[in-house]
Amino acid sequence: MRIIQVSPYSWDAPGGVQIHIRQLTRHLQERGHEVLVLAPGDVPGRHGHVHIVGRTFTTWSNGSTAQISMSPRTMRNLARAMRAFAPDVVHVHEPFAPGLGLKATWSAPAPVVGTFHSYFPRETREGRVYTALAPLLRPTWHRVHQRIAVSQAARHSAKGRMGKGDVKILPNGVEVDRFASAVPARDVPAGRKLLFVGRLDPRKGLPFAMQAFIKLAPRYPDLSLIVVGDGPQRDAVHEIPADLRSRVHMKGKVTYEALPTYHRAADIFISPATGAESFGIVLVEAMAAGLPVVASNIPGYRDVARDGRESLLVTPSNAEALAQGIAHLLDHPEECTRLGANGAMRAQAYAWDSIIDELELVYEKLAGIQRREPVLAGA
Repeated sequence: MRIIQVSPYSWDAPGGVQIHIRQLTRHLQERGHEVLVLAPGDVPGRHGHVHIVGRTFTTWSNGSTAQISMSPRTMRNLARAMRAFAPDVVHVHEPFAPGLGLKATWSAPAPVVGTFHSYFPRETREGRVYTALAPLLRPTWHRVHQRIAVSQAARHSAKGRMGKGDVKILPNGVEVDRFASAVPARDVPAGRKLLFVGRLDPRKGLPFAMQAFIKLAPRYPDLSLIVVGDGPQRDAVHEIPADLRSRVHMKGKVTYEALPTYHRAADIFISPATGAESFGIVLVEAMAAGLPVVASNIPGYRDVARDGRESLLVTPSNAEALAQGIAHLLDHPEECTRLGANGAMRAQAYAWDSIIDELELVYEKLAGIQRREPVLAGA
């Protein structure tokens, strides 16, 4: 099939949607599909299978930053590129996103698959805006031939405001084998290690991780904190007292290839997100590496790493609760082993092969393509 993937966010910026599209595209190509990615970015033009249709500007939304494009030239480039490719199906990620999300949904020259990645709690400013705009967004909702949400939280966020229309839940895929088999990083200290991974913006909760570490450090002198990621809260390390700062290791932005090495070197994964996460992909990556998880008890996390089974879920935005959860695992290594083993098994449900199988069925149905009978092994 000829498939277009549309990202409303800059192809050159880190983000879960962009990582998802990169991996999805690679797996589709490995199965013989021809895929074109349309996105904004730093250098407009065609770059292999990626077409950067316009430059971006930075906006703030839902406790995080995003780089999007809304210029008329970008919209014309998008529509022109879609027509020229003549796709069988167009997969728009975030159909409601200003700029490319909305434009691609309305201009697509083929059936549209729309994936809703976001979760907007009603009590937040963004949630109230989303609710107020719902009547204006409903026509776009009905332009999408197959709606997909990455989690129950994302489904509830979208469908709860739009009303009628089915939404299929299809989670983000993860390179499970990569995280399970990586060689541990060497540029880490000895002793027990906590790992935080994510953009360093308010909704990821890095200050709560720092505060929890301050509480734990005197009790556990062999404990250190590894922080992987970059963003506006990178200076949160200055909250750490000078005598403890050598035990906090800020790794900055690392490549996706290097990321699993830090998981394999850590003992406990922590994710004190403050509430707007739609899907805990960082939790799945940690589980794939066999790590026990201590994370916020928020809707986007509950269905991924279940409390008491693969994780300990604690009160959000509460450093004391986070510290208590971590301390429980540090004091009970057998619990770490149990949660880590359970997580490794559960992570298999998010392996890309099964995700691609389901998505191919969606594409084929919309494109009117008859699926060939599978060739049985040994036939």
